[in-house]
Amino acid sequence: MNLSKGYLLALVAVFAYLSLLLVLPFAQYVLGGILIAFVLFPLQARLERYVPATVAAFLLVFLAVIGVIVPFAVVSLVIASDVADLLQDIDPETLQLAEIEDRIEEETGIEIDITEELMESAEEIGTLLLEQMTAWFGAFTHALIGLGLMLFLLYYLLKDGDNLMGWLRGVTPLPEGVQDDLYNELNEVMWAVLAGHVLIAIIEGVIAGLGLFATGIPNAAFWTFIMVILSLIPLIGAPLVWIPASIYLLVTGEPLMALALAVYSAIVVGVADDYLRPIVVDQFAEISPAVIILGVLGGIYAFGIMGLFFGPVVLGALLATVNVVDEYYEDLEDEPGTTDA
Repeated sequence: MNLSKGYLLALVAVFAYLSLLLVLPFAQYVLGGILIAFVLFPLQARLERYVPATVAAFLLVFLAVIGVIVPFAVVSLVIASDVADLLQDIDPETLQLAEIEDRIEEETGIEIDITEELMESAEEIGTLLLEQMTAWFGAFTHALIGLGLMLFLLYYLLKDGDNLMGWLRGVTPLPEGVQDDLYNELNEVMWAVLAGHVLIAIIEGVIAGLGLFATGIPNAAFWTFIMVILSLIPLIGAPLVWIPASIYLLVTGEPLMALALAVYSAIVVGVADDYLRPIVVDQFAEISPAVIILGVLGGIYAFGIMGLFFGPVVLGALLATVNVVDEYYEDLEDEPGTTDA
């Protein structure tokens, strides 16, 4: 490697690092824009047969706002309301604080007023919350900016997606055939995760959630959201919620409702998992449940909430890349134009 090449590579490394610093504060929104763009790009290609690319991209951004962002905001508000209701349901009478105080005094000889302590703690928390208003406002502003950035990124990814892929193919030092197989493998992995696991988890969670609403489980929207998240993790899923919910109905004097919820959840949700998931997954790459579990749990730590989607994709992409390397590595050594380092 001569001095000129080394200098250029150093420049690339420096500017890549600086660019990464610019992207990291909005990483969640950038990943969200990429994810939605990937899902909508096939529609973009179809719409471009009838309208200009700019019009098609604008229509799909509008569709994303109406079909994804607005419902997500509404669901978030409903879940927040349910959480608030859960907190409000906790009162001193329900907790039998007087009995707890008496028991503590009997065992330790120390007289304590739990209610007063809680009130003092609540006052301290209130003061702390007021002090954090500036931080909350900053977080809210950051969220608005990030959302706007995500929509702009989504628009240009849709409008210029073909140009971006062309550029990537041009700068990638691999033969066309190898690139075709690599991108096809990555495409199958992405759809396998989104359609075979994320979509199925949403369907299973919503189906189970309908049972919670129908049987009158309190805060059903919140628990439905929890079931959707749990359904992303193989071998765990919605039973962690609907089984305790059935027990709750049983102990509160609703045995018929408890039986109905248990039978409905076990049969309907079970059928959806046993039959719908294989139908969808068989159309794409087969991904081991171990990869999904590790990807979901590790992805949350690495990428935040977007790690639910990108964690399994990253691991699946690694396996896909290894498959391509295994298939083509020997042939690449014979490609013309390659030189030893």
